[in-house]
Amino acid sequence: MAQAPTTARQAARRTARRHDREILALAVPAFGALVAEPLFLMADSAIVGHLGTPQLAGLGIAAALLTTAVSVFVFLAYATTAAVARRLGAGDLQAAIRQGMDGIWLALLLGAAVTLGVLATAPLLVEAFGASPTAAPHAATYLRISSLGIPAMLAVLAATGVLRGLQDTRTPLYVAIGGFAANAGLNLALVYGAGLGIAGSAWGTVIAQCAMAAAYLAVVVRGARRHDASLRPDAAGIRACARAGAPLLVRTLSLRAILMIATAVAARLGDTDIAAHQVVLSLWNLLAFALDAIAIAGQAIIGRHLGAGDATGARAACRRMVQWGIGSGVVLGALVVLARPVFIPLFTSDPAVRDAMLPALLLVALGQPVAGVVFVLDGVLMGAGDGTYLAGAMLLVLAVFAPVALLVPALGGGLTALWWAMTLMMAARMATLWLRARSGRWIVTGAVRS
Repeated sequence: MAQAPTTARQAARRTARRHDREILALAVPAFGALVAEPLFLMADSAIVGHLGTPQLAGLGIAAALLTTAVSVFVFLAYATTAAVARRLGAGDLQAAIRQGMDGIWLALLLGAAVTLGVLATAPLLVEAFGASPTAAPHAATYLRISSLGIPAMLAVLAATGVLRGLQDTRTPLYVAIGGFAANAGLNLALVYGAGLGIAGSAWGTVIAQCAMAAAYLAVVVRGARRHDASLRPDAAGIRACARAGAPLLVRTLSLRAILMIATAVAARLGDTDIAAHQVVLSLWNLLAFALDAIAIAGQAIIGRHLGAGDATGARAACRRMVQWGIGSGVVLGALVVLARPVFIPLFTSDPAVRDAMLPALLLVALGQPVAGVVFVLDGVLMGAGDGTYLAGAMLLVLAVFAPVALLVPALGGGLTALWWAMTLMMAARMATLWLRARSGRWIVTGAVRS
């Protein structure tokens, strides 16, 4: 009589190991690609920094504007991943690649529109950002030239979503590494070898981004030809991609609004608190890369299960990924606590900034298991194509966070109080996502979410 429970436990362990292998196979390369992206800016900063402070300040302003312009369209990757994975699960590779091409065409159209807008308004954008008279010309130069690469950047987002949906996260890693190496080499050659200064750095980045887009397109086009999928733009397909991405755009804008409010509140607390906040926020973002890698695996795996009509498999994968999120959060939180004596001195020698950072860092560490659940369930619901709920949930979280954060300076709170508000924000996100995951309403099977 004891044989059945033992066999059931063995089967459960085998299923868990299978999920673990699949999650790791997708998440580890995804993490590498995510980390490679910020290295572009780091390489540019290291090279341009030797030209002078005005050039480096100009790069910082232009890069912030470009990052904002591109990051709001991250739905191109998320929505495409889910849609392609569904069709893959349904066994229709031709339709999966066709869906991916629609996403890429949408990316190119959006990129062209953003480029035209930036070219027309670059000096005004730089001025609105508060650039100094010495930094403004360098910022405008870098912004104008780099904007030419925006269509390529957005095409890279969409093509990355295609490959993730096809359960391939290795190719994006290889392309990201190649792009970083090309960017660094071109920057050195054009900034110093050709004597182009900050314009050379911008051109190097544009060329590297275009090369990355070309590499992605070569892979997607080869797959399209292999499966006889059309490469021509399809108006109906492009409109469908835009409709699917619109809720995720709302979600992304709401999240960026939360981060902007937090930074604005920290700035009102004084120079010490804003300096400490920027360091803590940078670490928070770095930790997010590790957790987002699991979320990316979730998008691809959940989309495939639902496309194949496997609701049971989707639920099982969701449960296992939540366990991964919690475990990863515990490990990352412990690392933050243990490594704090090492990395805090790397960022500042000011005792006041260090003192302000420490309680906030401990809150970040404490909140990592919650963050792990948030990122994983975010990925699960994206993979299910549940964008409308994600948009509404993030707007609700923004409505909860904004008044609490804005009350911090009014009530005499400091940076620690602000990061308690950030912790509340993550707890609110977890609550909304957990309730949705428990309800099962996200489980809609089929090649297309109807």
